[in-house]
Amino acid sequence: MAAKPPRHNVFISYHHAQDQRSKDEFVQMMGDNIVDKSVDVGNIDDRGMRLDEIRQRIRDDYIASASVTIVLIGPCTWRRKHVDWEIGSSLRDTEKNLRCGLLGIFLPNHPDYGVRRYNPRLIPPRLADNNGSGNPPYAVLYDWSNSASEVRQWIHLAFNRRKGAAPNNGRQQFARNRSSPCKDGWQD
Repeated sequence: MAAKPPRHNVFISYHHAQDQRSKDEFVQMMGDNIVDKSVDVGNIDDRGMRLDEIRQRIRDDYIASASVTIVLIGPCTWRRKHVDWEIGSSLRDTEKNLRCGLLGIFLPNHPDYGVRRYNPRLIPPRLADNNGSGNPPYAVLYDWSNSASEVRQWIHLAFNRRKGAAPNNGRQQFARNRSSPCKDGWQD
């Protein structure tokens, strides 16, 4: 019998307005298989804070304590500036913020869920940049699973990949959310 992979600190990046229910289901399903280091609605009182202050607080107080970032990929996740920024921050390797492993999980409502080849234009671009290059790639994409033990294995593999080749983090950060319509017609 194979040993159970260790439990990791995980930052979960997702489209808060559209995919909060999926994020909550994911955390509940994983239970004590992960330590959730994500930002939840209401965690940060951002009234009067500049965007760069908010981002620094998320990076220093949440992402810095994670070893793996999971991107929950819904139909509109690719459009979100904060998801792009969170992935970029997760890939940085500094003295204060060590690089995180990275993986993406297609939610069942995503148009590419359950298909063999995904459309890279329907996932966050920085995630796509890290899935297509390298052998093995820095980030691996999976379809949603209801098996906590399977997902725990994915997380551990992502943790181990972070020590390999450097990820691709050269893309310019999103300045704003993308305005193109989502595949399922969802509008923010």
